[in-house]
Amino acid sequence: MRKPYLMSRLAMGALVLAAAAPMSAAETYPKAIAHAVKSGVKVVKSFPAASGLTGWVLSQGGSHSIVFTTADRKTLLAGALVGENGENLSAKYEDKYVPKPDLSGLYNGLEKSSHVVEGTLKDPNSVMYVFVDANCPFCHYTWKALQPYEKVGLQVRWILVDTLGPTSLPKAIEVMAAADKAAAFKKMELNHGKPWTAPAQATAAAQPAVAAAIRNNNALMGGFGIGGTPGVIWKDKAGKVHVKAGMPRLSELPAMTGLPEQKMDDSSLEKFR
Repeated sequence: MRKPYLMSRLAMGALVLAAAAPMSAAETYPKAIAHAVKSGVKVVKSFPAASGLTGWVLSQGGSHSIVFTTADRKTLLAGALVGENGENLSAKYEDKYVPKPDLSGLYNGLEKSSHVVEGTLKDPNSVMYVFVDANCPFCHYTWKALQPYEKVGLQVRWILVDTLGPTSLPKAIEVMAAADKAAAFKKMELNHGKPWTAPAQATAAAQPAVAAAIRNNNALMGGFGIGGTPGVIWKDKAGKVHVKAGMPRLSELPAMTGLPEQKMDDSSLEKFR
């Protein structure tokens, strides 16, 4: 499922706060923030925000969110904060206050991750990592969009995660436990959206090491600050690491892959031009 990067992270904080149980002990934080802390959220920092609000950088599971409390400390606001001239203040505060991940260090983790390799196997012109969930329609569209590039020099390393419902993990296990992972992954994509029956061995109990590797992939995705699938990571010609959360536009693919634009005949991709 495609999620806008900032909004998915803000929503994480809002959902946690809504689900948290009341605290009985006195806290120095506003009550809504204290509730979040009680449920496992960490407060990274607070900062003065527009219109007398206080901003809070929260962290959970490797992801960060920004929320705001009112001057009377009684109301919490989660979502994009927009200024009177239409500027996205939340994005401004995110850039200033949210810790930036060590992308180079995290990239080394990608190379060690459990993944499926597709495309040009020998001497690829470029390499791309993509976090995917078997139940994610936008991951499926991303797979379709990258097929022509795989034929002309792109190598894609698909990193399966378990984020979208109870069948995500067994579907990922089925692929990652297969003798031919690439063939199993292609079959999964070709049958996307069709009825599926879990094989008896596609369980965490039957494949504990495979299940653990997939959950490690979940943590790795969180480390990059990617709140939803697909998540695309690549290096440019200068070696700089880039992160794209969500389905790329087709017009972005040449720059992302470092390859000439490829012809797309699939009508289902028209909306991504």
